[in-house]
Amino acid sequence: MSVQQETAPAGAAELRRQILPTELGPCTVRVQQGTGGLPAASGTPVVYLHGAAGSWTTFRPMLSGAPATDRVLIDLPGWGESTKGARLEDLSIEAMGRSVTGVLNSLGYRRWNLVGHSMGGFLALHIAAAWPEQTTSVAAISATTFGVSDAARGPLRSLSRFPAFVGMMLAMRSMAALGPAGSALVRAVGATPVMGPLMAPFFADPRAISPSVIRALGDDARPASFAAAAREAAQYNFGQWRSIACPVLATRGDSDVFTPPTDPVRLAEIVPHVKTVTIPRCGHFATIERPEQLHRLLGEMWWP
Repeated sequence: MSVQQETAPAGAAELRRQILPTELGPCTVRVQQGTGGLPAASGTPVVYLHGAAGSWTTFRPMLSGAPATDRVLIDLPGWGESTKGARLEDLSIEAMGRSVTGVLNSLGYRRWNLVGHSMGGFLALHIAAAWPEQTTSVAAISATTFGVSDAARGPLRSLSRFPAFVGMMLAMRSMAALGPAGSALVRAVGATPVMGPLMAPFFADPRAISPSVIRALGDDARPASFAAAAREAAQYNFGQWRSIACPVLATRGDSDVFTPPTDPVRLAEIVPHVKTVTIPRCGHFATIERPEQLHRLLGEMWWP
């Protein structure tokens, strides 16, 4: 394990960067220590899990100030800085859950609050079901669950309902088949003005999004990892979420093209303690478009 200090986003507490082993390969983790100063075994961190086209940087707008409790930001195996040595052939929701909880145990945590965006929301719900005694809450931000799973199983019949996801999934599958050349091509396109129109459907007001944010999303694209995640979503058994015992906040933007309005409704039919919120004037990336509102919602959840 290596430990490094690095510069945090402006106005945020310092980040401690570590690389930890998991069954899916080395995992890069960043920790912001909370102001409470509690040892890991005594604290309950907030753990941030990014989506299938992201990395820990998805949550940069959420990191301002000094947190009361530790914040843990994980580049999941196969994404961000956790690509070297990633064993995508072994990737599954179950293995990803074990990797995340293994990392948290290695850091000394025994309980945790989970904040997941997109695929990370899906993963957070899985962890809450598989580790109910350790998971104290879940905030699923635009979690890609039932609708995406249906579309991944039958992309052609779902094309009219989920054109953005189906189009991205087919593109990522094609790029993944090209190997490293496909990843390089995606990143090359991400550095051009073409990326703006391609990402526009994911935001309620694309004109308000900085070009640097769009370029960062292009840099974070990992075709093989995305394709593997879509494959796993297609065959997932959602019935196991009935064992989730903690409070769950499920949000979606009113212009979200990946998380349809029916997803929170279906989630509430399975999970006992769900609060659903639709965020106005927001697309799929509320962490970028509406971070202040997310902060308020999370604060209400943890400290009512």
